[in-house]
Amino acid sequence: MAGILLLALIVVPIAEIGLFIEVGGLIGFWPTMGIIILTALAGTALLRQQGLAVLRKAQASLEENRFPIDVVFDGLCLLVAGVLLLTPGFLTDMAGFLLFVPPVRAAIGRALARGLAARGRVDIHSAGAFSGPHPGQVIDGEFQDITPNGEAPQGTEQPNEGPEDPPPQRKPGKD
Repeated sequence: MAGILLLALIVVPIAEIGLFIEVGGLIGFWPTMGIIILTALAGTALLRQQGLAVLRKAQASLEENRFPIDVVFDGLCLLVAGVLLLTPGFLTDMAGFLLFVPPVRAAIGRALARGLAARGRVDIHSAGAFSGPHPGQVIDGEFQDITPNGEAPQGTEQPNEGPEDPPPQRKPGKD
């Protein structure tokens, strides 16, 4: 994995420089710079639009008590797309724009899922609202009643409490 990353960090910039030289030779320096700036602006607008849509989907999934794994993956793809589009270059812009296409994201997600399944073992760890006790597990905790004036919420009854402790006695002669 580290070798692939190192290769990408070497090959991608060299390819981008070569494309800059070729495109700049065909259309000129300023039109090339204009295209680079326009793709960054278009990417920012697309990221804002699709990012908000993904956020709304995630909130809807959470309200239905479902873990939004597909929405989280879409959000990750959009984050990568935004970084690629803000990176100057034609190859990175093309890859970034491809990640904005939902069927492309779905295909990448399916390929990753197949790869993980082929590996033989997939562990999913969660915390917070989606994790719960295992059968037979005891959860110990403390609580504090935050209802106004200690009143029970509507539809519930106050449990019978034992006798209250008597007020502390004062010792004579000490005030």
